[in-house]
Amino acid sequence: MDSPTTMHIGTVAERTGLSLRTLRHYDEVGLLRPSARTEGGFRLYTERDVERLLLIRRMKPLGFSLEEMAGLLDVTDRLEAGDAEESLRATLQEYVASATERRADLARKLAMADELIERLATL
Repeated sequence: MDSPTTMHIGTVAERTGLSLRTLRHYDEVGLLRPSARTEGGFRLYTERDVERLLLIRRMKPLGFSLEEMAGLLDVTDRLEAGDAEESLRATLQEYVASATERRADLARKLAMADELIERLATL
């Protein structure tokens, strides 16, 4: 069986739009550790790692904490692995509800910002 293709942190940063510092921080706090390291200690990421980082990136603007991000990663990992535990589905729905509420709050703030810009442009 072939091992998955890996990529270095710079490539992952480019693909995800996350900084090297952020990727290192996620590794240090245990949110998302790279799948492997080179003999020299360089981080190596897989395509699955990139997908998980993109999920994290989507949570960032909604103000989810690192703990909440880790919790959602755990839920999605378990669901994708075939765990059919009902509590996982319930937890996932809680994340959906929270994300929906947070998105609505951002939309309200964006509308206020648009009103301000429009008002200032007419002065």
